[in-house]
Amino acid sequence: MNASTSRVSLDQGPVVGAVTGRMRESVTPEGIRVLTESIPSVRSVSTGIWVRQGSAHEPEALTGASHLLEHMVFKGTATRGPREIALALERVGGTLDAFTSREHTSYQARVLSEHLSVAVDVLAELVLSPLLREKDLELERQVVLEEIATVQDTPDDLVFELHAEDLWEGHPYGRSILGTPESVAKMPIDGLRSLHQERYLRGELVVAAAGHLEHDEFVTMVRERLAGWTGGEVSQIPDPPGRPGYREHREERDGAQTHIVVATRTPGRTAPTRFPLVLLSSAFGGGMSSRLFQRIREELALAYSVFTFQSFHSRGGVSGVYAGTRPENADLAVEAILEEFHRIAGSGLDPEEVREVKDQVKGQVMLSLESTSSRLFRLAGFALYDQPRLTLDELLETIEAVTTQELEEAAGAYFTPEVQVVTRLGPENAPPP
Repeated sequence: MNASTSRVSLDQGPVVGAVTGRMRESVTPEGIRVLTESIPSVRSVSTGIWVRQGSAHEPEALTGASHLLEHMVFKGTATRGPREIALALERVGGTLDAFTSREHTSYQARVLSEHLSVAVDVLAELVLSPLLREKDLELERQVVLEEIATVQDTPDDLVFELHAEDLWEGHPYGRSILGTPESVAKMPIDGLRSLHQERYLRGELVVAAAGHLEHDEFVTMVRERLAGWTGGEVSQIPDPPGRPGYREHREERDGAQTHIVVATRTPGRTAPTRFPLVLLSSAFGGGMSSRLFQRIREELALAYSVFTFQSFHSRGGVSGVYAGTRPENADLAVEAILEEFHRIAGSGLDPEEVREVKDQVKGQVMLSLESTSSRLFRLAGFALYDQPRLTLDELLETIEAVTTQELEEAAGAYFTPEVQVVTRLGPENAPPP
């Protein structure tokens, strides 16, 4: 059955699930989307709650608030202190984690299947009933400031922050997820409390689990633990700017290397160009056999680390290249990278490369889905981006179905040097020895 027709929404009465292979989805009467994937061959379950609140939803005055709130919920809930939160799962061999992205905040746990109810209980408390005390904010503020300082002292992380600012031209996607030292230092507790009330309790929740579990039992757990959630409007993200033109930004900083990011904006996660872009990126710089690795590292010896990266959000995405090189080689490295962009934009991939990269990406997908955690994030993504729930076979067929023409069109639109934004972080160029 096509997953796009299998979502069930109920206004009242019992919750009914929709089946796609071993994946099932239900929408509770309260409006919570619940997705599961049953994997009988494992003994564990990975589960998580996603809140549609990330850095791109924040007003500029509260930059970093979503991430700071994620930290704050672990300082205590209505029934558990910080140590009790950690012990609840660690004492049974489980793990607990969280992250903030540009569009979501996520809380996840992994436990043996017999401890799933404990995991759901802890996650629900973190989302629904954090204490959010001012005294805790003063402590956790310092922790986040240390996290920001860590990025500032890690140039191969910092260059991506700087590039996001350059690329997105004032759009919220370009803001730091962590916030700035100034915004975090001034963050008021009332701002975090309001954010929790408006976005956690009256926003949109997605709950997912993958592993050894029964769907209907899990839905019942979710409804019982999240009974205080009321739901509400989804916060919207503005449209990003249009096609960028080539530009370069150099940020001077002492160090042994110059860190380089060359990238452009792309359509978002649900656009038809997504799969052609994934294949192009893999062929371009996704491994030791890729064009960039062979050219920049093996032939020219201009970098130890060179690779492509991609991110797809709901309203747009980014596709590009990172390289780290000695300052005296920075100009040569940028020139060589842009030459490779020009080659792939002009001629695309040859038939042998197309065959190889499709096999490579399909193999990576299959290997990644051996993990219940990977399956969990894939499940949640279906709901977060309103995508059809593809089975593994359907996903592999989608990758295989990408045509040479689609690859050529995507390469010509997004790999041409004319749309790349270049950010360089490092010392001023030194003359070649």
